[in-house]
Amino acid sequence: MSEHHIHMAGHVAERHITRAGQGGDRDVFEYALLRVVPRIERGECVNAGVLVYCRARAYVGARTHLDEARLLALDPDADVEGVRAALAAVEGVCTGGEAAGQAAGDDAGRRFRWLVAPRSTIVQPGPVHTGLTADPAAETERLLGLLVR
Repeated sequence: MSEHHIHMAGHVAERHITRAGQGGDRDVFEYALLRVVPRIERGECVNAGVLVYCRARAYVGARTHLDEARLLALDPDADVEGVRAALAAVEGVCTGGEAAGQAAGDDAGRRFRWLVAPRSTIVQPGPVHTGLTADPAAETERLLGLLVR
């Protein structure tokens, strides 16, 4: 593990960089939140799921949880069933096979990139973040509990 010092306006901050092969049994993963934005013009949102991609393990997964009461508090006329269908479609693309539709033949990375591409629909991906994990499926559940539920 190497250490780099970053000097910014008289402050020193340490960053620890992990290189391939030095992370033990942990691999780099990427994740993004799925947000429900019922009224685009207002910009309000409810976190409703998480997408996780780990290239080293060829894993892409999504877990969703829609808090219907929170959604309806933002927009009493929200199409709850439509939102549930959109979230289920995201999980289907991650699962692969017939549930993935046209994306079924794509590898995990390509499906993740397609899912995190910016959209102006009610269900939108947030920014992509990174981390290290030994178990991407467990990480998906952990992030769902931490950031969505």
